[in-house]
Amino acid sequence: MDTLANALNCLKVAETKGRTQAKIRPASKTIREVLLLLQAQGYVGEFKFVDDGKSGEFIVTLAGKINDAGAVKPRFAVSKKTWEKFETRFLPAKGVGILVVSTPQGIMSHSQAQEKNMGGRLLCFVY
Repeated sequence: MDTLANALNCLKVAETKGRTQAKIRPASKTIREVLLLLQAQGYVGEFKFVDDGKSGEFIVTLAGKINDAGAVKPRFAVSKKTWEKFETRFLPAKGVGILVVSTPQGIMSHSQAQEKNMGGRLLCFVY
């Protein structure tokens, strides 16, 4: 079970149905970091963690800006020279959307990783 893919699918379905909130269950640290990145980029609003005694859940306020989101399987390794290839593969146009990447310095967007001249593993895309 891929919890990140499940969380992104939950966000996408809630957006297409026109809902204002989405519940993401189960919660994890990786999902929290991705939600923080999406919040900084303006794709989602505020979110909070609700502890239910098991794994918990996130309640996310939607901003209405997600057209598509998905996990990247397999988790491709991206070097600092191959960003262009994966941008054209997963994003609709240059400058539209973000690729979320796991680097040695943490989870960040592909543009932040390019600025820091880093590579990593692709986790997901959102636009």
